[in-house]
Amino acid sequence: MHPTIFEAFDEVCRSESVGGAILEVGAVPGDDTLLRLPALRNASSRIGINLEPAFRDGAIEIVSGTGNDMRQFADGSFDAVLSNSVLEHDRAFWLTLAEIRRVTRPGGLMAIGVPGFGAMKTEPLWRLARLAGRVPFLGRRPRAVAAWLGVAAPTLGLHRFPEDYYRFSEAAVRDVFLEGLAGVKVRQILMPPRFIGWGRMPLARG
Repeated sequence: MHPTIFEAFDEVCRSESVGGAILEVGAVPGDDTLLRLPALRNASSRIGINLEPAFRDGAIEIVSGTGNDMRQFADGSFDAVLSNSVLEHDRAFWLTLAEIRRVTRPGGLMAIGVPGFGAMKTEPLWRLARLAGRVPFLGRRPRAVAAWLGVAAPTLGLHRFPEDYYRFSEAAVRDVFLEGLAGVKVRQILMPPRFIGWGRMPLARG
């Protein structure tokens, strides 16, 4: 995990005063698992789930399983559910999103990070193309390249773990992943863009 992403998740958890029972979907053993965020140091429990074999290290436990079906956890089991760089590798990511919602308690936090795509900043390209267009032997090539880049979108390269299926827009994170949640925020970091979106599950109506 890129250190900037780790720090961004830590800021989210700190700003949202996250504590209690924490679940990370897609947790892996190592120092950069979200379960080791400094903001979660005093959480009452830190559990992860991954397809790999089970793992335990002090207060951190990772169980073997899939985000598509987390029946080992009861409804509303967690005060916060975190996930980063998982949904792009998940063929049926909508099932994982449904499970994340199910196991997050009313008022609990969902925070999800994914690689995305965004608009290309084309004005500098056009300026460069206009300058290059004055070079006689280049002809229209610079403008053609600038026009092509103008309709392109930067995105993170292919990374198979074990496969790589999706990239997501900021709108997808806000309007699909976090639909119906309270206090939804989406932050873009790095380039190519990664999005971290978070919000709180609605309080149960009594």
